[in-house]
Amino acid sequence: MSSETAQKETHKKETHEKQSMAFQAEVKQLLQLMIHSLYSNKEIVLRELISNASDAADKLRFEALADSALYGNDSELKIRIAFDKEARTLTIADNGIGMSRDEVIANIGTIAKSGTKEFFNALTGDQAKDANLIGQFGVGFYSAFIIADKVTLTTRRAGATESIRWESTGEGDYSLEDADKADRGTEVVLHLREGEDEFLSDWKLKTIIRKYSDHIMLPIVMKKSEWKDGAEVATDEDETVNKASALWARSKNDITEEEYQEFYKHVSHDFENPLAYTHSRVEGKQEYISLLYIPSKAPFDLYDRERNHGIKLYVKRVFIMEDAEKLMPQYLRFVRGVIDTSDLPLNVSREILQSSRDVEAIKAGSVKKVLGLLEDMADNKPEDYAKFYKEFGRVLKEGPGEDFANKEKIAGLLRFASTKADTDVQDVSFKDYISRMQPEQDVIYYITADSFAAAQHSPHLEIFRKKGLEVLLMSDRVDEWLLGSLTEFEGKKLQSIAKGDLDLGKLESDTEKEIQKKIEEEAKTLVEKIKQTLGEQVKDVRVTHRLTDSPACLVSDEHDLSGNLARILKAAGQKAPEAKPILEINPTHKLVKRLETEAADNVFSDLTHVLFDQALLAEGGTLEDPASFVKRMNSLIS
Repeated sequence: MSSETAQKETHKKETHEKQSMAFQAEVKQLLQLMIHSLYSNKEIVLRELISNASDAADKLRFEALADSALYGNDSELKIRIAFDKEARTLTIADNGIGMSRDEVIANIGTIAKSGTKEFFNALTGDQAKDANLIGQFGVGFYSAFIIADKVTLTTRRAGATESIRWESTGEGDYSLEDADKADRGTEVVLHLREGEDEFLSDWKLKTIIRKYSDHIMLPIVMKKSEWKDGAEVATDEDETVNKASALWARSKNDITEEEYQEFYKHVSHDFENPLAYTHSRVEGKQEYISLLYIPSKAPFDLYDRERNHGIKLYVKRVFIMEDAEKLMPQYLRFVRGVIDTSDLPLNVSREILQSSRDVEAIKAGSVKKVLGLLEDMADNKPEDYAKFYKEFGRVLKEGPGEDFANKEKIAGLLRFASTKADTDVQDVSFKDYISRMQPEQDVIYYITADSFAAAQHSPHLEIFRKKGLEVLLMSDRVDEWLLGSLTEFEGKKLQSIAKGDLDLGKLESDTEKEIQKKIEEEAKTLVEKIKQTLGEQVKDVRVTHRLTDSPACLVSDEHDLSGNLARILKAAGQKAPEAKPILEINPTHKLVKRLETEAADNVFSDLTHVLFDQALLAEGGTLEDPASFVKRMNSLIS
């Protein structure tokens, strides 16, 4: 053996010797949370581990499409459950894809990968609430420690020769070492805690499997048992415990509500029941089955638009790929479920998905089903829809800009806060608003801001509050994106109260218009002097029609970016087109009256700049020169 070869062999041996490794720092906290928060529902352990085994089989099927040799001599995929009363162990084994050493470290040594920080930031200290969070962060494997004080996982990846054994007592670290596993797949052995003998019962295990995992599409196998001399004894004969058929392919009449809910938990890895679902079979030019769910809680990475979607694609009951992003648009990325079609080749690739007309038709039909489900929820289960909108409303607002064909339908599902209730609860639809419009009103008024408080207290609202005109208060960042593509609803134009020259039309009397015209005439000299003083800071200065109590406000020209959108783009590192604001003054306000009578040029200049800066702050803007603002304020009040 050469020196170089010997060095390689030595390094290989050192790398693969048993080693102890630390979990992420937060894992110990998570394990304690698992044990104490979910202890009353111990049966989920079996459900979660069986679900993981099923996913491993799906992944093998997918990879084997490109490399059938991965099956070796074992193409019959199954999950095997076994228990040993003397050793007090429960074993869940599969012949799926298996894991490499690096995959074991990545998938079990960390919590939901990038989700760790968000998970622990979301913890409340309330065990019941925190238990609900667990399902949102993909940490089902750790549920094993609810009933086990030691877990041993042995795995071998399909196509590899190396086997790995992972072991932990759940106390903050784990060990890794080489193992001797003859075939691919993963075997999880739970060393049961004292008092968990119910998981050493053939009858109990089969009951749990049929309750939670009957829908799993591959066989879940156990040894048959029989009674001898008053004791339960395992035989050598295998028995398939579950139905092992695709739940979505069965008739809706044959599926119970509980089965639908358990299947959702399987495909989503969520611990909570879904809010709603739709199960349909489409026949004709395109033939496919869809079973789509609306979750009750948003996952931690919902706003990561690069994340994978939650739709699994099957072709003729054969799993093809997970997170098939071409089957559901981005604004519906919260939808979970499966689509099974007969119209695609079994070796379908992502390239075919991108260019296939059949896929476009399936996508269009699936989107229609989901939007119909949401409409039905909004009309018939408003409390559920309110829960949905609180979790996913901001994502749905991305829809009109992405899906022109369904723009009006999506718009009808949107909800906003408004001056009617004056709270931050988004529960006002466009139809609600239109039903309350004043007889002479022909537009839907709104204002955007970077916070609800900024929108609610905006000086632009003063004339609208005085006249009892409802205004939608939009403070989500996505609202600016929404309004770029949604300019009207059912023939009613959406109009910002902070853009352009305000014209209330028939909502103002002839007398009011005459008074405004007179005030404008009287303030011409003052307006011109303010404009000269501010110079390049403003596009224009004019008398306001929208203020009743405030001295001034800033507005954007009708075709310019709003100040709020310009700030959002700047915060995102994007260069916004330069657009100077228009300063509107209220000549009836005592501060403006003081300006009108101020003879000293330096005081007039200070007052004018303070007036402008106050207007900028009132709309949520930031001062370019805060020190000068403070200096001017101090000189004026000293």
